Amino acid sequence: MRHRKAGNQLGRNTSHRRAMLRNMVTALFKYEKIETTDAKAKAIRPIAEKMITLAKRGDLHARRQALSYMQDKEVTHRLFDELKDRYSNREGGYLRIVKKGFRKGDGASISVVQLLSGDDGKAAAKN
Repeated sequence: MRHRKAGNQLGRNTSHRRAMLRNMVTALFKYEKIETTDAKAKAIRPIAEKMITLAKRGDLHARRQALSYMQDKEVTHRLFDELKDRYSNREGGYLRIVKKGFRKGDGASISVVQLLSGDDGKAAAKN
C-alpha cells in the first residue's frame, strides 16, 4: 500500500531533493527565469507560488519563513521589496512553464520556468 506517498521523488533522496528545490526556487527569484526538466518545473511551482504568497502577506513572520527556505538573503529581500508589488492584485498563477524541447544527452524533456510580468495580470483582468 502506498498511503501517504504523494509527491515526485525526482530520483533523489529526501535531503538532496529538498536542497535542490531550495536552490532552484532561489535561482528562479534571482534570475526570474530558469531552464529545467518538466518534472522539476512542476515540482517547484507550488513552492515558488507559496513564497510569493508569503511576500504578499509581508509581515515579519512571513519574511522569516521565506528566509528559512530560500538560500540567499538578498534574493529574499528583493522578493519582499520589489517582486511582491508585481503580483499585488493577482490571486495566484505567478509562474509560466513553457515546454522547450528535449535535452540532447539523455532526451529529457526541458521546460523554461519564468515569473510572469506585472502587465500580464492586468491584461488578463481586463478580458
